[in-house]
Amino acid sequence: MKLEKIETFIAGNPPPRHGGRYFIFVRLTTACGISGVGEIYNATFGPDLCAQMAVEVFTRQFEGEDPHHIEKLWRKTYGAGFTMRPDVTVMGVLSGLEVACWDIIGKAAGQPVYQLLGGKVHERLRSYTYLYPPSGDVYPDPEAPNVYNDPDLAAEAAVKAVQQGFTAVKFDPAGAYSIYDGRQPLLTDLDRSERFCQRIREAVGTRADLLFGTHGQFTVSGAKRMVRRLEAYDPLWFEEPIPPENPADMAKVACYTSIPIATGERLTTKHEFARLLEAGAASILQMNLGRVGGILEAKKIASMAETRAAQIAPHLYCGPVVAAANIQIATCSPNFLILESIGRFDGPFMQFLTTSIRWEDGYVIPPAAPGLGVELNDEAIAAHPYTGDELHLNLATDPVMP
Repeated sequence: MKLEKIETFIAGNPPPRHGGRYFIFVRLTTACGISGVGEIYNATFGPDLCAQMAVEVFTRQFEGEDPHHIEKLWRKTYGAGFTMRPDVTVMGVLSGLEVACWDIIGKAAGQPVYQLLGGKVHERLRSYTYLYPPSGDVYPDPEAPNVYNDPDLAAEAAVKAVQQGFTAVKFDPAGAYSIYDGRQPLLTDLDRSERFCQRIREAVGTRADLLFGTHGQFTVSGAKRMVRRLEAYDPLWFEEPIPPENPADMAKVACYTSIPIATGERLTTKHEFARLLEAGAASILQMNLGRVGGILEAKKIASMAETRAAQIAPHLYCGPVVAAANIQIATCSPNFLILESIGRFDGPFMQFLTTSIRWEDGYVIPPAAPGLGVELNDEAIAAHPYTGDELHLNLATDPVMP
């Protein structure tokens, strides 16, 4: 079996834009006609350039190779150009290509990918959702009351999520994040964050875990000030409290609080996650399979985490192919905790697939179909080109001031 062709696709995510502004998909096809799909979670360059990078890497490293040779293909790409170090852009591209190879391998074997990585551990996968606005765009007017700045509106959204079947909800009221972080939280940030936890806990009681999301806004001391205000409400985690560069600093926050620290969406490769585990910086690892290095790399990280009594909670703020890959790794990992979902995997987010993701009463049901269990909808993708010039996610470019 030899890899012969690559196709790339950029889909502009229509309103309400849950999951980001656009998604970058790839499809690889072998000389014998088996195709596999992947997704690149790469926010460092525009999507057109990332798609060109995928073609470049495929042509140099993957074309003519056997897709079963994951380790060889991974090392060729990781070491290309005398690098041999975590590079978030390269690893995003590699992740998409590697996931597509696993889809091919599973289809050729007639098995879901999880059956080839240790087999099914979990019959169903607990999932959580962000608290999104009930209508309109995911990025509402920041000056108007919304679920991101109003604790009462967030509590209403949390109750609706619980009524749908979710047993965990995530929210991020901790204030803006910028290219100048970490910083100290503003007094208004501290007050708002505590009121969010208080109101949501009052609204859902013990029916749902609270997942407190931040995006690396704070210094160590600033994170300690924040987490001190949250402990009374017993969140399941405090996410990415400081910027991701220094696990030793994050470990200081982890040692300070009884709330588990979760992190990892901006990290890539087993090496960066090994430093987290060695430092004791986090006990919940949030690898994104469209960035971390692919499915096999994620499986290695999950296994490393087992040795440190850490769990995995695959991250998802991208498209439905990464969601499908997350499901595969979660299904075969004994230390799986919870899966990020985009709502109930319905609505506009799912239109780029011809297949569905089965969600029932707060849980995702692993597919029995070979490979990833999903296929791209070429017509829907073509009907939604990305015409903007913004990156998938952006930080504020001005310092956050009182």
